[in-house]
Amino acid sequence: MSEIASVGLDFAKLVFQVHGADINGKSVMRKKLRRAQVLGFFAKLRPCLVGLEACAGAHYWAREFEVLGHEVRLIPPHFVKPFVKTNKNDVSDAEAICEALMRPTMRYAPVKSVEQQSVLMIHRTREILVRQKTMLINALRGHFSELGIVVAKGPSRVAELIAVIEDPNDSRLPALAREALGCLVNQLKGIRTQILYLEMKLRTWHRNNEARQRLAAVPGFGVIAATVLVATIGDITKFHSGRQFAAWLGLVPRQYSSGGKERLGRISKRGDGYLRKLLVHGARTVLTWSRRKKEARSQWLDALLARRHTNVVLIAMANKTARTVWAMLSRYEAFQISHRAMAWDSTG
Repeated sequence: MSEIASVGLDFAKLVFQVHGADINGKSVMRKKLRRAQVLGFFAKLRPCLVGLEACAGAHYWAREFEVLGHEVRLIPPHFVKPFVKTNKNDVSDAEAICEALMRPTMRYAPVKSVEQQSVLMIHRTREILVRQKTMLINALRGHFSELGIVVAKGPSRVAELIAVIEDPNDSRLPALAREALGCLVNQLKGIRTQILYLEMKLRTWHRNNEARQRLAAVPGFGVIAATVLVATIGDITKFHSGRQFAAWLGLVPRQYSSGGKERLGRISKRGDGYLRKLLVHGARTVLTWSRRKKEARSQWLDALLARRHTNVVLIAMANKTARTVWAMLSRYEAFQISHRAMAWDSTG
């Protein structure tokens, strides 16, 4: 059997399919493994190039294979799909991964460390808790509205509803309803405490890194966004430019060009949706604050607001923030306000 130069591994919960190829791309091995056999098999295999789909569990296996001396590359699943020649099954998937691995222009996802994954777990857990908090608040509002009790919008105004529940002398709320809604209030308080605890952990991790602290100086880019960006990206120099980084985040139009004619659609929404959401929300905060405080804005932003919808402006601001962050991290610079960009127009 020819020497194996590259291996495509299609993994699942219990059954793993291996496809090996030589230096010329010719198939030299197909093997099915159980989960307990995988590390032993790769430990006996001569160091080679191993390709995995960048999905759940891929970073763990990538780190284990790197310890064994293999070079591991993670391929996004949508880049593997075009190489599946026939019906989809484990054998054809492993072969497609191996073939995609050998393409000279293939793009890969970076392997995350245990620390990066741990920080991202804090973010995902916090996101779930925030969603549950919103559900509980909406439930309280809905139940109270059935009894004719309505308060103004905003999470802070829910305290008025909680005060009604905790006041046994308030006759507007029946005793049975007070007991039922008290359960929701207890759960809401517990979730708020857990969210604050997770945010404290993120702030502690944030303070231990100088690069993350520099990112927090960018307008609309706080501790939450800074920590998730560093944990998600790792080494930002893998992106050749700020434009490529913004494109990876899905903040540029999707192209439908053909025949020399350019056609641009809506933003592609590729990359990490959570990070993109934080950038857009940060831009919304900056824009809202400038309107509320009637602060002077740059000519670029004023001109954009004059001819485009607010949502389009927010995407443009998020795109600009992404490019600024790339420049800061790749060049080891602190945030600086460009005097040209901040030149005020005559209207103020």
